[in-house]
Amino acid sequence: MTTELPITEELLHALPKTDLHCHLDGSLRLKTMLELAEQQGVKLPADTEDGLAKAMKIGQRHGSLEEYLKGFEITLSVMQTEESLYRTAYELAIDAAAENCKLIEVRYAPVLHLQKGLKPTVVVEAVLEGLRAAERETGILAGVLVCGIRNMGPETSLRLAELSVAYKNRGVLGFDLAGAEHGNPAKDHQEAFQLILNNNINCTVHAGEAYGPPSIAQALHYCGAHRIGHGVRLREDGDLLNYVNDHRIPIECCPSSNVQTGSVNDMASHPFKFYLDFGLRVTINTDNRLITDTTVTKELLLTAKQFNLTLKDVRNVLVGGFKSAFLTFHDRAQLVRKVQTEMDEIIGRFAAGAQNGVAPKKAPPGGSKPPAASKPPPGKRA
Repeated sequence: MTTELPITEELLHALPKTDLHCHLDGSLRLKTMLELAEQQGVKLPADTEDGLAKAMKIGQRHGSLEEYLKGFEITLSVMQTEESLYRTAYELAIDAAAENCKLIEVRYAPVLHLQKGLKPTVVVEAVLEGLRAAERETGILAGVLVCGIRNMGPETSLRLAELSVAYKNRGVLGFDLAGAEHGNPAKDHQEAFQLILNNNINCTVHAGEAYGPPSIAQALHYCGAHRIGHGVRLREDGDLLNYVNDHRIPIECCPSSNVQTGSVNDMASHPFKFYLDFGLRVTINTDNRLITDTTVTKELLLTAKQFNLTLKDVRNVLVGGFKSAFLTFHDRAQLVRKVQTEMDEIIGRFAAGAQNGVAPKKAPPGGSKPPAASKPPPGKRA
């Protein structure tokens, strides 16, 4: 039986976590963006961190998913070189490790990083090298999900699926379909997903974020999705809801992002708690650490406060994240056992501290944000 403790930021920061839905091009550090822009001669809408945050509407509500996605045009402008891809991937994994994320799946579309002539293979390898450097430094497990883009032609998704096949077992953990959902059905990209499935590669699909249950049904039945990204509108179709539950298909919840894109009216109306109570496997993720201005710790704290989660609820969600990771069964099972032991130790330590009246060590300010921007270690290939 899980010890009852108050759900505090310090406790959530200490517990082992996953981030299974995190976009590389939405998770840069502002300071890094400014430094990369200066190095590359790129004009940004502002030359200070505060100014850039305001220009990009960081952490603010947007009118639609499409409006929310406009911020990516700015981040992508400084992510067109090997060095910038290496650095941003490295820093993202470092930032995740700083809040005790044990595993992060970093998703991005290599086709969006070719503006200055990089080859797709070079893009993939630069990101993987940055993640590996962070793994060596912190011990975090970090892999890649290659994204097809809904509003690009199906042939582009097929090329990206081929890239995923080539890098299977070399750091690419799976395939995703992202981009503007409305008017861009997942079934148009069925050929890419068939190639993915034929090669026994895991896949997820953004669905039920800006469009209704039919989008989720397409992700499952046309694309063979093993997880669903966002899925906030799944509750509108009880039969499909039960199908997802019966087949233990995880939902990658990104609560703050869903409020900001207008997918839900506010945090109180988010279906997370309904899904959790119904028995779905729901995971908590950041979506975009920069554009949404969040961390996994912050997302957990927001949902815990909004829905009066118990420690048992939080633990189930965290364990569900590890169970949903795109790893081999044996690696996943070993990791689940390891983090459950760590959770027991951390909860025991906090419980003992509470009993003795000793306040736990205070987490860093600002929602468990990581230390100031750091440059990647030497050793990047020329």
